[in-house]
Amino acid sequence: MPREAPDLGIRYVQTPEQTQELTRILREAESIALDCEAAGFHRYTDQICLVQVTVPASSSANGETFLIDPLAFDPSEILATAVTPPSQEVVMHGADFDIRLLDRDLDIRVRGLFDTQIAASLLGIPAPGLSNLLDRYLGVQVSKKYQRADWAQRPLPEEMLEYAAQDTLHLHRLRDRLGEELEKKGRMEWAREEFRAQEGIRYQEGEPEDPVLRVSKAKALPPRDVALLRAALEWRDAVARKRDRAPFRVAQDQALLRVVEERPASVEELAGLRGFPSAAAREWGSDLLERLQEVDRLPEDRLRPYPKPSAPRRERPDPDEEDRMRSLKEVRNRVAQELEVERGVLLPNHLLREIARRTPRSVDELLETPGIRRWQVGVLGSELLAQV
Repeated sequence: MPREAPDLGIRYVQTPEQTQELTRILREAESIALDCEAAGFHRYTDQICLVQVTVPASSSANGETFLIDPLAFDPSEILATAVTPPSQEVVMHGADFDIRLLDRDLDIRVRGLFDTQIAASLLGIPAPGLSNLLDRYLGVQVSKKYQRADWAQRPLPEEMLEYAAQDTLHLHRLRDRLGEELEKKGRMEWAREEFRAQEGIRYQEGEPEDPVLRVSKAKALPPRDVALLRAALEWRDAVARKRDRAPFRVAQDQALLRVVEERPASVEELAGLRGFPSAAAREWGSDLLERLQEVDRLPEDRLRPYPKPSAPRRERPDPDEEDRMRSLKEVRNRVAQELEVERGVLLPNHLLREIARRTPRSVDELLETPGIRRWQVGVLGSELLAQV
């Protein structure tokens, strides 16, 4: 039987047998609220560990929240019936990361999105985080106690389940308030265009990079120390992958830099090194020391130094382009102030730079700027064209 919290209308779904009623409710719902919890802060991978779905009272007799456990069974087919039809609205907050995870882990594409964070940004609300919006519009204060909890642990305590439910429990009421303001300010079409663009996001595996690039102090190290640090980082990654831990929970960057600097000769010395976890030293330290010794045996010409930039730097813009950029910024900043919207929300600097470089001569040419929206051209287009 699913675990329930009747006062909040929460159902915890852990087996396919528990999904029959959920499937029916999702198929009949005109709108659902959706959120995901991942475990990237604690675990090696940031896989989806919990999916929260709230169906409002208009769709389900009492309004219910389902907490679906994707670590216990594959819920992709059930969820796809709710988030794929464009006629069904899916309310999310800050959907970018969750959309990527749903694509990668469950092969699900969200349609009919209404993102409350995007809506709030287009309304000029300076702090569009969920807790701030719930307090501002609904007088609801939510705890941040489990913001960095380990959602991959099982069983999940009742308190964590109730916390997770709060992420979707109030989203429909928040969506209604934000939607009213968007309509009142004539910005609903702006939001719809942003929502459709957000729906097109897909997970993309990043190109493998040299791990030393992620350590800020590595660039100043001599080649052999760079090679030693690289070996230490690869050791940490191997341990983290094997133990399913976030790498920084095995050993932090500063501790590995100290290993390179002080070069402990034994596991005992490694365990005594300031900032290096003694348990990690005792359990896996001998492997780390062997890797470092292998680097020590390499001749100078076999050492791989700190990598050079993979792509050449873009040439400095010519004075005319810089002048156009300044003029475009002045226009953008003035209109943003008039509309009471953040400058980067109205039109980010990288788009202004591209416009200054391309010098479009018409609205059609301006619309060819990669990443620009029609609503942005509608608001700013004539003034931007006048400047270029």
